[in-house]
Amino acid sequence: QVQLAESGGREVQIGGSLTLSCAASGLTFSRSAMGWFRQAPGKEREFVAGINWSGYGTFYGDSVEDRFTISRDNAKMTVYLQMNSLELEDTAIYYCAAKLRLVWQSGDVDYWGQGTQVTVSS
Repeated sequence: QVQLAESGGREVQIGGSLTLSCAASGLTFSRSAMGWFRQAPGKEREFVAGINWSGYGTFYGDSVEDRFTISRDNAKMTVYLQMNSLELEDTAIYYCAAKLRLVWQSGDVDYWGQGTQVTVSS
């Protein structure tokens, strides 16, 4: 049974930083592309970042590029999302996603996490 467990979400002030983690189990993590999505109230789920199986090859949504960094530790079966210069518009539930493929840019998401809430406040 595949499980993706996000953690690290909390309230943070504008301009602050936060790192989310997603611990995976039940899949061959080192051969899976991983990613993050988010969904704000009343909005559709939005792509945030993706990373290939090796860690070489990262992809970002337009609204977070240059502020967010995705990384992974295959030995720990964990993917991270470092978020800097947080804005009010970054407030959302952040979801971890796994693709049973080597590269993020191919195929659909196969598994989703339950999500972790990030709230940016003034």
